[in-house]
Amino acid sequence: MRVEIWTDIACPWCYVGRARFDQGLAAFAHRDEVEVVHRSFELNPRAQNGTVPIIDAVAAQYGRTRDEQVAREERAAAMARELGLGYRIGGRVFGNTFDIHRLLHFAATKGRRAELTDLAFKVNFADERSIYDRETQSALAIEAGLDAEETRGVLDDPDAFAAEVRADEQMAADLGVGGVPFFVLDRRYGVNGVQPAAVFTRALEQAWQERAVA
Repeated sequence: MRVEIWTDIACPWCYVGRARFDQGLAAFAHRDEVEVVHRSFELNPRAQNGTVPIIDAVAAQYGRTRDEQVAREERAAAMARELGLGYRIGGRVFGNTFDIHRLLHFAATKGRRAELTDLAFKVNFADERSIYDRETQSALAIEAGLDAEETRGVLDDPDAFAAEVRADEQMAADLGVGGVPFFVLDRRYGVNGVQPAAVFTRALEQAWQERAVA
């Protein structure tokens, strides 16, 4: 069975939702027969890299007050910490995630996408280091087990793996995915947002049962 997961590294709910999915998958009897495929989604494809704090940028984007956005960050942080994930508030900056998505597709060709995803989420949320500069992106890729020279080649070529990112985003649009995290199970069921681990387990069980019948 295949599970496709659309996420954006800048999305706190993706950070939490992916961890909850992992818990739900761990409780699924047939977990060893599940292929997990990570797919790209940009929450703000027009974003420019800079020094604007993420709290201020997102509050402005969605018409919230700064206090409202801080409260949302605090809720995400509480959820993350319940899962044993680090989460700091106040130091992240707004930026464009297209290059990190390109790098994630490169990592997928080497069987290292999950490792790079984990590291990118950790750096962004637990460490509050910028994931938008080339030095950090290269360091993360190397830590995930990718070749340094190949990584630099991908980052220096704006067309490298760009089509793969766009294909994921078009696929999401075709499926009606408007936000992330979004989980698609065997192209039969969609699970949206941050759900309890038990919800993911039940969805996996249902998809598995229908797969067996089919």
